Amino acid sequence: MIGRLIRAGSAASLIIGAWIAWGQPTIAGAVDASYAAVGEETSVPYGWVDFCKRYESECGDPRAAAVDINLSAKALHDVNHVNHWVNTHIQPISDMDHWGVIDRWDYPLDGRGDCEDYALLKRKMLIDLGFPRQGLLITVVKDENQEGHAVLTLKTSKGEFVLDNLNDEMKPWTTTGYRFVKRQSQEDPNIWVMLGPPVEAPLYTAR
Repeated sequence: MIGRLIRAGSAASLIIGAWIAWGQPTIAGAVDASYAAVGEETSVPYGWVDFCKRYESECGDPRAAAVDINLSAKALHDVNHVNHWVNTHIQPISDMDHWGVIDRWDYPLDGRGDCEDYALLKRKMLIDLGFPRQGLLITVVKDENQEGHAVLTLKTSKGEFVLDNLNDEMKPWTTTGYRFVKRQSQEDPNIWVMLGPPVEAPLYTAR
């Protein structure tokens, strides 16, 4: 089902069907959050480069002006549903167990994936629902054990929030406990910018 979703580009219709089947989960509220300080351009993760070789149409958008997500009640509703649906329907698995390689970013077409795969699917679903891709930023962090991890940052009119496969709640970025390393530029998803001092953050840990 997820494979058909990606290939057909019909994320919105699938999500609507999932809402009907699952009912209406409790929607977490969103308090105002702050904005992360963005630094200079930095290296692009190999996983993103490799992903773009396989999904050229997903990475070929022209450079565009930065746009934040208007975090209306409807937008908050949709974000929480997407986050909950993906976290519920994708089974976590490491890239080594899944693909036999240390690091591979991909859509979880078979219903299995690791942290960046969750983030990529959430990003696509929200874009298909009409959210601006400039406000949906794949982000590399380090967790409390200094292990690499990936989340989706939402840059909104109320600050920056994180969607994480390890938590169903949309959280202000400052409350995650993570060290933020780098993320996609709002203007160009193929350019990445620092969020702190240079640091190595491999993403092969199963999350």
